[in-house]
Amino acid sequence: VSIVAVMTGLSFAAVPLYNLFCRTTGFGGTTQRADAGIGADHVLNQTISVRFDANVSNDLNWDFRPEVRETRLKIGENAMMVYVARNRSDHKTTGTAAFNVTPAIAGQYFVKIACFCFTEQTLAAGEQVDMPVTYYIDPAIVDDPDLKYLPEITLSYTFFPAEESESPSVSQAPLPSSALDQGKQGS
Repeated sequence: VSIVAVMTGLSFAAVPLYNLFCRTTGFGGTTQRADAGIGADHVLNQTISVRFDANVSNDLNWDFRPEVRETRLKIGENAMMVYVARNRSDHKTTGTAAFNVTPAIAGQYFVKIACFCFTEQTLAAGEQVDMPVTYYIDPAIVDDPDLKYLPEITLSYTFFPAEESESPSVSQAPLPSSALDQGKQGS
Protein backbone atom coordinates (compact mmCIF):
# COMPACT_ATOMS: atom_id res chain seq x y z
CA VAL A 1 0.00 0.00 0.00
CA SER A 2 2.82 2.44 0.86
CA ILE A 3 4.52 1.71 -2.48
CA VAL A 4 1.31 2.63 -4.32
CA ALA A 5 1.08 5.88 -2.32
CA VAL A 6 4.71 6.76 -3.10
CA MET A 7 4.26 5.98 -6.80
CA THR A 8 1.08 8.07 -6.93
CA GLY A 9 2.87 10.96 -5.22
CA LEU A 10 5.79 10.73 -7.63
CA SER A 11 3.48 10.72 -10.64
CA PHE A 12 1.88 13.99 -9.48
CA ALA A 13 5.29 15.52 -8.74
CA ALA A 14 6.77 14.51 -12.11
CA VAL A 15 5.31 17.37 -14.17
CA PRO A 16 6.32 20.22 -11.81
CA LEU A 17 9.75 18.68 -11.31
CA TYR A 18 10.24 18.29 -15.07
CA ASN A 19 9.16 21.92 -15.61
CA LEU A 20 11.61 23.06 -12.93
CA PHE A 21 14.38 21.01 -14.56
CA CYS A 22 13.59 22.54 -17.99
CA ARG A 23 13.51 26.11 -16.63
CA THR A 24 16.79 25.60 -14.78
CA THR A 25 18.72 23.93 -17.59
CA GLY A 26 17.02 25.29 -20.70
CA PHE A 27 16.28 21.69 -21.69
CA GLY A 28 13.60 21.30 -24.34
CA GLY A 29 13.95 24.86 -25.60
CA THR A 30 12.80 26.46 -22.35
CA THR A 31 14.08 30.01 -22.05
CA GLN A 32 15.60 31.65 -19.00
CA ARG A 33 14.02 34.57 -17.13
CA ALA A 34 15.82 37.66 -15.85
CA ASP A 35 14.59 40.25 -13.39
CA ALA A 36 13.03 43.32 -15.02
CA GLY A 37 15.62 45.85 -16.10
CA ILE A 38 18.52 43.42 -15.87
CA GLY A 39 20.42 42.65 -19.04
CA ALA A 40 23.63 40.91 -19.97
CA ASP A 41 26.87 42.00 -18.31
CA HIS A 42 28.43 42.85 -21.65
CA VAL A 43 27.57 43.06 -25.33
CA LEU A 44 29.67 41.23 -27.93
CA ASN A 45 30.38 42.32 -31.49
CA GLN A 46 29.17 38.92 -32.72
CA THR A 47 25.60 38.99 -34.01
CA ILE A 48 22.84 36.41 -34.23
CA SER A 49 19.50 36.30 -36.04
CA VAL A 50 16.33 35.71 -34.06
CA ARG A 51 13.25 34.49 -35.93
CA PHE A 52 9.77 34.85 -34.44
CA ASP A 53 6.98 32.32 -34.87
CA ALA A 54 3.33 32.60 -33.75
CA ASN A 55 0.60 29.96 -33.53
CA VAL A 56 -2.88 29.76 -32.02
CA SER A 57 -4.75 26.68 -30.83
CA ASN A 58 -7.89 25.88 -32.82
CA ASP A 59 -9.79 26.29 -29.53
CA LEU A 60 -8.94 30.01 -29.27
CA ASN A 61 -10.48 32.37 -31.83
CA TRP A 62 -7.53 34.79 -32.01
CA ASP A 63 -5.21 36.15 -34.67
CA PHE A 64 -1.63 36.26 -33.41
CA ARG A 65 1.51 37.29 -35.29
CA PRO A 66 4.90 38.93 -34.79
CA GLU A 67 5.26 42.49 -36.12
CA VAL A 68 8.58 41.43 -37.66
CA ARG A 69 9.50 37.85 -38.61
CA GLU A 70 13.25 38.17 -38.05
CA THR A 71 15.77 40.52 -36.50
CA ARG A 72 19.53 40.58 -36.07
CA LEU A 73 21.16 41.73 -32.84
CA LYS A 74 24.46 41.69 -31.04
CA ILE A 75 24.84 38.90 -28.52
CA GLY A 76 24.18 40.35 -25.06
CA GLU A 77 22.22 43.32 -26.43
CA ASN A 78 18.75 43.95 -24.95
CA ALA A 79 16.06 43.81 -27.63
CA MET A 80 12.30 44.16 -27.77
CA MET A 81 9.92 42.44 -30.14
CA VAL A 82 6.18 43.02 -30.41
CA TYR A 83 3.57 40.41 -31.20
CA VAL A 84 0.05 41.49 -32.16
CA ALA A 85 -3.02 39.60 -30.94
CA ARG A 86 -6.67 40.12 -31.89
CA ASN A 87 -9.72 38.43 -30.43
CA ARG A 88 -11.97 37.46 -33.36
CA SER A 89 -14.83 36.26 -31.17
CA ASP A 90 -17.87 38.19 -29.98
CA HIS A 91 -17.03 37.73 -26.30
CA LYS A 92 -14.11 38.21 -23.93
CA THR A 93 -11.56 35.37 -23.99
CA THR A 94 -8.40 34.62 -22.06
CA GLY A 95 -5.34 32.91 -23.46
CA THR A 96 -2.01 31.72 -22.19
CA ALA A 97 1.14 31.43 -24.29
CA ALA A 98 3.41 28.40 -24.34
CA PHE A 99 6.84 29.04 -25.80
CA ASN A 100 10.05 27.37 -26.83
CA VAL A 101 13.31 28.07 -28.59
CA THR A 102 14.83 26.17 -31.50
CA PRO A 103 17.40 24.69 -31.45
CA ALA A 104 16.32 23.47 -28.02
CA ILE A 105 19.86 23.57 -26.63
CA ALA A 106 19.91 27.35 -27.20
CA GLY A 107 17.00 27.86 -24.76
CA GLN A 108 19.38 28.16 -21.84
CA TYR A 109 20.95 31.23 -23.48
CA PHE A 110 17.72 32.97 -24.51
CA VAL A 111 16.89 35.23 -21.56
CA LYS A 112 13.52 36.99 -21.27
CA ILE A 113 13.38 40.16 -19.19
CA ALA A 114 9.68 40.91 -19.73
CA CYS A 115 7.10 38.91 -21.65
CA PHE A 116 3.37 38.66 -22.21
CA CYS A 117 3.88 34.93 -21.74
CA PHE A 118 4.52 35.37 -18.00
CA THR A 119 0.77 35.94 -17.39
CA GLU A 120 -2.60 35.09 -18.91
CA GLN A 121 -3.89 37.58 -21.49
CA THR A 122 -7.56 38.60 -21.60
CA LEU A 123 -8.93 40.31 -24.70
CA ALA A 124 -12.38 41.85 -25.07
CA ALA A 125 -14.50 40.95 -28.10
CA GLY A 126 -12.76 42.32 -31.20
CA GLU A 127 -9.90 43.82 -29.16
CA GLN A 128 -6.40 44.02 -30.67
CA VAL A 129 -3.32 44.51 -28.49
CA ASP A 130 0.44 44.73 -28.84
CA MET A 131 2.28 42.16 -26.73
CA PRO A 132 5.97 42.98 -26.22
CA VAL A 133 8.76 40.64 -25.21
CA THR A 134 12.10 42.03 -24.01
CA TYR A 135 15.04 39.66 -24.18
CA TYR A 136 18.75 39.14 -24.83
CA ILE A 137 21.00 36.29 -25.88
CA ASP A 138 23.39 35.44 -23.05
CA PRO A 139 27.01 36.04 -24.14
CA ALA A 140 27.90 32.67 -22.58
CA ILE A 141 26.48 31.12 -25.77
CA VAL A 142 29.84 31.73 -27.49
CA ASP A 143 31.55 29.55 -24.87
CA ASP A 144 29.34 26.58 -25.76
CA PRO A 145 31.25 24.55 -28.38
CA ASP A 146 27.98 23.35 -29.95
CA LEU A 147 26.52 26.85 -30.33
CA LYS A 148 29.57 29.08 -30.68
CA TYR A 149 28.78 29.92 -34.32
CA LEU A 150 25.01 29.40 -34.26
CA PRO A 151 23.60 31.70 -36.95
CA GLU A 152 19.95 31.74 -35.88
CA ILE A 153 17.54 31.09 -33.02
CA THR A 154 13.76 30.77 -33.40
CA LEU A 155 11.42 31.92 -30.62
CA SER A 156 8.02 30.29 -31.01
CA TYR A 157 4.77 30.98 -29.14
CA THR A 158 1.49 29.12 -29.21
CA PHE A 159 -1.58 30.63 -27.54
CA PHE A 160 -4.06 28.28 -25.87
CA PRO A 161 -7.32 29.05 -24.07
CA ALA A 162 -6.58 29.64 -20.39
CA GLU A 163 -7.97 27.06 -18.02
CA GLU A 164 -11.03 28.21 -16.11
CA SER A 165 -10.03 29.69 -12.77
CA GLU A 166 -11.59 28.03 -9.76
CA SER A 167 -11.04 31.06 -7.53
CA PRO A 168 -13.62 33.85 -7.55
CA SER A 169 -12.85 37.00 -9.49
CA VAL A 170 -12.25 40.25 -7.62
CA SER A 171 -15.86 41.35 -8.16
CA GLN A 172 -17.16 38.01 -6.85
CA ALA A 173 -14.77 37.64 -3.92
CA PRO A 174 -16.50 37.65 -0.53
CA LEU A 175 -15.60 40.49 1.82
CA PRO A 176 -13.65 39.55 4.94
CA SER A 177 -15.89 39.41 8.01
CA SER A 178 -14.06 42.41 9.53
CA ALA A 179 -15.08 44.54 6.52
CA LEU A 180 -18.68 43.40 6.91
CA ASP A 181 -18.59 44.28 10.61
CA GLN A 182 -17.24 47.77 9.82
CA GLY A 183 -20.03 48.28 7.29
CA LYS A 184 -22.64 47.41 9.94
CA GLN A 185 -21.10 49.87 12.42
CA GLY A 186 -21.40 52.71 9.91
CA SER A 187 -25.14 52.04 9.30
